[in-house]
Amino acid sequence: MAREDPIVAFRFALEIEGKLSGYFTNVSGIGSDSELVEEKIIDSETGETLTRYVPGRTIWTPITLKRGVTSNIDVWKWRKDVVDGKIKEARTNCSIIALSRDNKPVARWNFVNAWPKSVTGPEMDSGGAEFMVEEMTIVHEGAERES
Repeated sequence: MAREDPIVAFRFALEIEGKLSGYFTNVSGIGSDSELVEEKIIDSETGETLTRYVPGRTIWTPITLKRGVTSNIDVWKWRKDVVDGKIKEARTNCSIIALSRDNKPVARWNFVNAWPKSVTGPEMDSGGAEFMVEEMTIVHEGAERES
């Protein structure tokens, strides 16, 4: 097998139902985990009780995205559906696309029935020289790496 260098991403795009909803500089939490279930079995030859571990329920980890504050408020509108109790409207399919420096997609993850668990505005300090950063956490019911 040929050696392949790791992918380098410059920024990340969030698509909600195929529509670009902003760029993010930091994404974490993409993944899944399985609950661990202990199964007691008896060895038929020795009569010894053994413990076997089998996967239980799949848990999809929450995704956290961070970006500098811009005039784009799509994620705040999406979160407002949840706050207003419109969870059916808020649940949607979305994707996170890793982009290279020349804005070409280098990797893509798709999520099923996603909705924003939280959106947090920036810490503000008039004496600071840092960009204002907002953060959102998305929960979902399934993920798949497409490319």
